[in-house]
Amino acid sequence: MSTNQALTAEMELALGVSIINRRPLASEIFKWQDIDLLPHSSTDTILCEIFDWNGRNWRTTGKNLIGYLFENNELKRFKVSLLAVPKYEASIPDFEFNKDQIIDLGFNLPSLFNIGFTGNVKNAKELSIKVNKVTKSRITNIDSPGIETMHALSAFSEKESRLYKKHIKSNYLTQSLFYAESVEVSLEKESGVDVGISFDLEGVEVETKVDTNTKKNFKLTYKNALAPFGATFVKGKDF
Repeated sequence: MSTNQALTAEMELALGVSIINRRPLASEIFKWQDIDLLPHSSTDTILCEIFDWNGRNWRTTGKNLIGYLFENNELKRFKVSLLAVPKYEASIPDFEFNKDQIIDLGFNLPSLFNIGFTGNVKNAKELSIKVNKVTKSRITNIDSPGIETMHALSAFSEKESRLYKKHIKSNYLTQSLFYAESVEVSLEKESGVDVGISFDLEGVEVETKVDTNTKKNFKLTYKNALAPFGATFVKGKDF
C-alpha cells in the first residue's frame, strides 16, 4: 500500500508541481485523476448513472444505463451487481479543499456529507475540508458486470439506435466512483463574524474536536455504507 508521501510525490511528478508542508489540493487531485464532483450523492448511487453536461455543471438525468439494457429480474440482478462492485484503494493521497475552492464551489459540497457553509464565508480566517482515505469502484470490460453491460450496450445501440442516440450516445456515464472514509471540516473566524457549518447526520458519526465561538473542527465518518463524492465520466459513445 502506497503512503500519502509516495502518492503525493507521484502526483507532483505527473503535474509538474511542488507540494511542501501541505496536503495536495482537491483541484490538483481532480486534474491528476480526472475526477469531477458529483452534483448529488447517496449511499445507493451506483455506476453507469447517466449525466449531461451543460458546459459548466453536471446534471443528473435520473436514469441509469442498465435501465435501458435490461428488464424485470435481469434488471434487478444487474442493479445488485453494480451495488456490489468492490471498492479498492484509489491510490490518491489525502487532500483538502481550501477556502478559495470552497468559495468557488458556492459554499457547499452536496456530494460530501452534504457539507455547507452559511453567512459571511469570505470573512472566515481559515476554512478547509480535509478528505481522508479515498477508495474507488469502477466498471471495466474485463470483469463482471462490466463485460455483460458493455455487450448489452453494443447490441442496444444497433437494435434501438434512436433511443441510444437520444439518451446515451452524447450523454456521460459514471465509469468510476470515488469515496471518502472520513472528512475533517475546520473553521476559524473572528468573534462576531457570522459563519455557520452544516452537514448530514444520518448514517454519519460526528467527532467534535473543537467547538467554540471562533474555532470549529468536526470529523465526519460514515457508519455503514459510503456515498460517493466524485466520479470519472465517459461519454456514452466511448463507454
